[in-house]
Amino acid sequence: MASPGGRTLGEKVLKVRSKNAGPFWLTVDVFCGNRESYEWVSKNIATEQVAKLFHQPVETLKRFDIEDLNVVKFSLPRPVVQGSRSDRDMHGAQWAVLLAEMEIDG
Repeated sequence: MASPGGRTLGEKVLKVRSKNAGPFWLTVDVFCGNRESYEWVSKNIATEQVAKLFHQPVETLKRFDIEDLNVVKFSLPRPVVQGSRSDRDMHGAQWAVLLAEMEIDG
């Protein structure tokens, strides 16, 4: 974890990772590293904020707060089917960067 007073989400948590969740969905995991960080993320990162960042209707973004693992997970439909001719991120790995670089207060 970077400094606890970080200005981006990636500086406040242990790791942000994204990957495929099948050919039609992506998942972005925020590994908080400890209970304090998890509680902060859970309370201060709004689903609407993440939907806007990913250019998704809030109704299509699924959020899972997994307290036992100190993880907040977001799942969203892939913009194109995995492996299709217009797929520019076959493994879904680039989505994590968007969330990790999201500027935050606090």
